[in-house]
Amino acid sequence: MLKITFMGAGSTVFARNVIGDCMCSATLREAEFALYDIDGQRLQESAEILGAMNETLGGHSKITTFLGVEKRKDALRGASFVVNAIQVGLYDPCTIIDFEVPKKYGLRQTIGDTLGIGGIMRALRTIPVMDDFAKDMEEVCPDAWFLNYTNPMAMLSGYMQRYTGVKTVGLCHSVQVCSEGLLKKLDMEDKLEGRKELIAGINHMGWLLEIQDRDGNDLYPEIRRRAREKNANEKHDDMVRFEYIDKFGYYCTESSEHNSEYNMFYIKSKYPELIDRYNIPLDEYPRRCVNQIEGWAKERDQLRESHQLDHKRSHEYASYIMESIMTGDPYKIGGNVLNTGGLIENLPHDACVEVPCLVDGRGVNPCRVGRLPVQCAAMNMTNINVQLLTIEAAVTKKKEHIYQAAMLDPHTGSELDIDTIIKMVDDLIATHGDWLPKYC
Repeated sequence: MLKITFMGAGSTVFARNVIGDCMCSATLREAEFALYDIDGQRLQESAEILGAMNETLGGHSKITTFLGVEKRKDALRGASFVVNAIQVGLYDPCTIIDFEVPKKYGLRQTIGDTLGIGGIMRALRTIPVMDDFAKDMEEVCPDAWFLNYTNPMAMLSGYMQRYTGVKTVGLCHSVQVCSEGLLKKLDMEDKLEGRKELIAGINHMGWLLEIQDRDGNDLYPEIRRRAREKNANEKHDDMVRFEYIDKFGYYCTESSEHNSEYNMFYIKSKYPELIDRYNIPLDEYPRRCVNQIEGWAKERDQLRESHQLDHKRSHEYASYIMESIMTGDPYKIGGNVLNTGGLIENLPHDACVEVPCLVDGRGVNPCRVGRLPVQCAAMNMTNINVQLLTIEAAVTKKKEHIYQAAMLDPHTGSELDIDTIIKMVDDLIATHGDWLPKYC
C-alpha cells in the first residue's frame, strides 16, 4: 500500500487540504495516510476530521496516527512521500517572542516567518527538528520525497538540500496564484485564459518575468500602466508589489504584507507616514494566528456535529506531484530547489531558488532559467545573504553568524545599529530558551 506521511498533522486545516486533495485522486486515494504530531489533542482532532472526510469521499483511504518523537520512525517507515507542515514553538510562545522582543528595540514586522529577525529565529528553532526528520528518513524511508511547506521556505529547504541525503522540494502557494491575482486586480480578467508566463527567483520573491496573452502579446506594458495608475489613485492591499512593478520593472509572487519587510524601503521608524501610504499591516501575522485559532475552534465544533466533510481538490502542488511521480505523467510546478549548476546564473549555486520544475516518474526535475534582470537578482541577493548565514549558524552553532544574518537583513540593518542588533539577538536567544540549541 502507498504510504503518505504528514509531519505536523495537527495543522488541521492544511492537513485537510493536502490529504483531501489526495483523497480526490484515483491514484492516491487508497493510500495509508500516516498522521504525525507531538500534540495529542491536535493530532486527534485532525484524525477525526480526516476520518469524516474519508467517509464522505467513499472511505477508500486508511488513516493512522503516530504521537510523539518515540513514534516518529514508525510514522515515516516505508513512506513514499512525506509532507512537512510543522511549526516549532507554535504561535504561543515562539511567534509572540519573535514579535514582542524586537519591538522593545524599535523593530516592527508584518509576518516574520520568511525573512527578518522573525524568519531567522523561526529557521533556527526548526532546522534541528527537520534534521532529526532527515536522519529518520534516511534510515526508514530513504527513497521518499520530502515535500516541505514549512517557512522559512528557502532556509529550511536549502538546509535539507545541502546537508541531508533526503530528496527535498519546497512548495509554496504563491506561484500558482501570482499572475491570476495580478490580472484580476487590474481588471484584466479577459487575459487570463491561455496566458503564458515565466516565474523565477526565490521563495516569496519570485519574479513574474514574462506574461503574454494567448496570442503571444506582451501584457507587461499595460500591466505597468494600470499598476502605476492604481497606486496613484487608490489605497489597496497590494501597493508594495505594484511599486515593485514601477521601480524594478516586475511583479513578484508573495503578498505586499510579506514583501514590505523583505527590504529596506517601507517600514522605517523615521518615516512613519510610509505605513499609511503603502497600507502596510504591522503585526499582521499575530492577528492572523489569533483569528485562525478562534476560527478553527468554531469550524471543528460544526464538523463534529455534522460528521460530514466534503472536499474539492485545491491548487496545492503536493497531490499533483505525488500523482505525477506515481504515474509518470508530466506535471509542471514552481519548486524550491538548490541552484545546482546555476539554474539561475546570477544567483549563488548554494542558494535555494524557486524555478519551473518538470515532475514525472523520475521525480522533480528543475529547469534552467538563465539570468535574472540585474535589479531582480540584486533584490533576491539581499534575502539570500540572510538565508545562507542563517543556515551557516544552524550548521556551525556559532552565534556570530546569527548576528551577521541579522545585521545583513535589509529591514533590520536599515532600522537598528550593530550594537542594538547584537543585544536584540542575545535577548531573543535567551527568551527562546530550550526552543533553540546552544550557540557559542
